[in-house]
Amino acid sequence: MPRGRTTGKAPGKPARQLLFSEALRQQKHSPAVDLLIPPHTNMTEDTQGASMDRILQEISVVGRKLEGMDNAMVALTAETRSMRLEIAGFQSQISGLDRRVTTVEAQAASWANRDQELLHLRSRLTDLEDRSRRNNIRLLGIPEGTEGADIPSYLRDMLPQINRHNI
Repeated sequence: MPRGRTTGKAPGKPARQLLFSEALRQQKHSPAVDLLIPPHTNMTEDTQGASMDRILQEISVVGRKLEGMDNAMVALTAETRSMRLEIAGFQSQISGLDRRVTTVEAQAASWANRDQELLHLRSRLTDLEDRSRRNNIRLLGIPEGTEGADIPSYLRDMLPQINRHNI
């Protein structure tokens, strides 16, 4: 008969026990296989006690691992709370900075308007200065600065002399 197959019941053994025995033969022996031993098998009390000890040891190992995982979860929870507080602080700082940037942008816009207004006023001032010069009288041939502080009396004296020479 090929290995791994059962064709029926063997005398004195139930089918469930045959399948279990066959599964044990196909697998390597490990502590996990011992956990699969059904409670109704014919084992001595020493073997059952040893199996129970192994089970208790495995439970103890799993318990220690769970305690370690619990400690890690507590640490992660604390870290998460700390990060939440930091994030809340950053959000507060960001909204404060956002208000400041909004204020600066508004001021920059008003400065741009003031710059435009200043350029317009400079243009008008230049235009007014140019218009006031158009009404000035320019006398050619008379050096600048010779009139002194009293311009009207200088012109009264000078104009008749210039008129006599040109006639």
